[in-house]
Amino acid sequence: MSQLSFEFPDGSVKQFDDGVTSEDIAKSIAVSLGKKAVAAKLDGKLVNNDEPLHKGGKIEIITSDSTDGLSVLRATAAQILKMAIANGFDNIHFGESDADEDGFFVDTDKPDTQISVDQLESLSQSMHKIIKQDLPIKVVFLSAADAAKAAGDDPYQTELVKENEVDGKVKFFEIGDFKSIAEGAVLPSTGKVKIFKLLSVAGAYWQGKSSNPMLQRIYATAFNKQKELDADLEKRKEAHERDHRVIGNELDLFFVDPKVGAGLPYWMPNGATIRRTIERYIVDKEVDNGYQHVYTPVLANLDLYKQSGHWAHYREDMFPPMDMGDGEMLELRPMNCPSHIQIYNHHIRSYRELPLRIAELGMMHRYEKSGALSGLQRVREMTLNDGHTFVALDQIQEEFKNILNLMVDVYHDFDINDYTFRLSYRDPKNTEKYFDDDEMWTKAQTMLKGAMDEMGLKYTEAEGEAAFYGPKLDVQTKTALGNEETLSTIQLDFMLPERFDLHYIGEDGKQHRPVMIHRGLVSTMERFVAYLTEIYKGAFPTWLAPHQVKIIPVSQDKHLDYAKKINEQLRALKIRSSVDTRAEKMGYLIRDAQTHKIPYTLVVGDEEVSGNSVSVRKYGEKDTQSESVPDFIDEVSKDIASYSRED
Repeated sequence: MSQLSFEFPDGSVKQFDDGVTSEDIAKSIAVSLGKKAVAAKLDGKLVNNDEPLHKGGKIEIITSDSTDGLSVLRATAAQILKMAIANGFDNIHFGESDADEDGFFVDTDKPDTQISVDQLESLSQSMHKIIKQDLPIKVVFLSAADAAKAAGDDPYQTELVKENEVDGKVKFFEIGDFKSIAEGAVLPSTGKVKIFKLLSVAGAYWQGKSSNPMLQRIYATAFNKQKELDADLEKRKEAHERDHRVIGNELDLFFVDPKVGAGLPYWMPNGATIRRTIERYIVDKEVDNGYQHVYTPVLANLDLYKQSGHWAHYREDMFPPMDMGDGEMLELRPMNCPSHIQIYNHHIRSYRELPLRIAELGMMHRYEKSGALSGLQRVREMTLNDGHTFVALDQIQEEFKNILNLMVDVYHDFDINDYTFRLSYRDPKNTEKYFDDDEMWTKAQTMLKGAMDEMGLKYTEAEGEAAFYGPKLDVQTKTALGNEETLSTIQLDFMLPERFDLHYIGEDGKQHRPVMIHRGLVSTMERFVAYLTEIYKGAFPTWLAPHQVKIIPVSQDKHLDYAKKINEQLRALKIRSSVDTRAEKMGYLIRDAQTHKIPYTLVVGDEEVSGNSVSVRKYGEKDTQSESVPDFIDEVSKDIASYSRED
């Protein structure tokens, strides 16, 4: 019998007979490992524990308590769900299914009516019956003809059969008479799944393309222990309560209208007020730090992006060019840097002007698939808090420090404290994604690392995360639910100044090439507002809140004029205040102000009118306190001026 060679994560290599299973391999290492093993990764692909292997490679044993082990459990639950659906519904078609760290899903389609959320409980009961039977789950390989026959009249499975055919065979999972195209690895029997929960249903385009049919996606999850499921459900509840899309609807911040197009948000007055406050803050902060703010067009000749390299390296994320009919091709800009280069190049520059800092709240467009869009976090039109600094070589590290210090200062004002630094380098093997200039990359990466080391900052290094034109520092923050995302970046760029032949006249009277530093302090306005909405859970600090003060007169007849007088005083000081003139009960109006998370609610009646005072209730507090009008104005003014920081 021929021998297969397997390389383990520690670099060791062992030989096994052709047809060995990953379970056999695990047991040969240790009996305890054999008991915990649920699957294996062979050259990065999951394979069943009992599946005969006919080729060697790099192998990793997957145990039940690992992240991949959890995915195997969930993939098994997905197969059980498919079987339950097939048993319970006639003429049902299956799209894609997947299992990951967040749970699993199954896509279905039914000609007459889709599966509803009300039917999840009965489906769950059907799954429990299948689990109780402890049916074996087998791996079978069908010929292309038999696989097509198994797919029947299901158009999605028919397409998946074609996509998954390898050497004339298609891999299926088989539970009794039910067969489903194999995706990932599964446990040996249905009885191995104990703890699961069907969560929700939602629409999902077939293969994520908006031009394809809309299928019904059933979301679910599974765990090894009940306490793990309970903790996950609690986390999901918290996620729902913090979801910026949910809060955005409750507080009337923004909406997306399918008639207009996915990924194109409308900012309502409340959301626009938050965004405008952030934009004014950012512009003032940047101007104070030596930036010159500009406005540049959202359209540019396609040749500009060919020259910059975006067309070659970023084309799949750009909208198709617009043919103007006279040979001119216009492109919605995906990045602002070529526009700021044009600003730099409009004049002959001197060394005395450097560092030259240019900034803009620049609108950009990205060609995102419909399935990837999500509220304000993932959109097709966005406004980036963008900036580019043109420096001499000997100014790089000092300017890098200035930018980083500015970022930290901005974070402080927004009360963002949980962040880390990541140096993102190119993958030298990926010559298609990254600009091919080894000397440039070595120089840029060395300078960036040197600046971080000089500042004594801790950082991680990540190969393959750089922009196509240069390495970058990514500032990684934690979202409200503990997920990591990039909030800010600083990128060194030797390439674009070369491509656009940028110069400045040095002290010696000769031309010299500047270096370009790209930076975004708080990402796009869309993503930043989404991030803040979830961090604050919709309870924005006073300086950001769309409504800062709500004044409620006890009697519209007796106290309205006094309420309006206070309102005029506040608004004269640019405090966002309003009077609630609705003919509703006092308790309802106060609760409504709390529901809309207004920082200060003022109640005024006979006592307040006679004493030139207000009864103040802060958001989240049950008690009220009486304050004179001048004292309250002083309090709220200081709250706003300090960016609502306690200190």
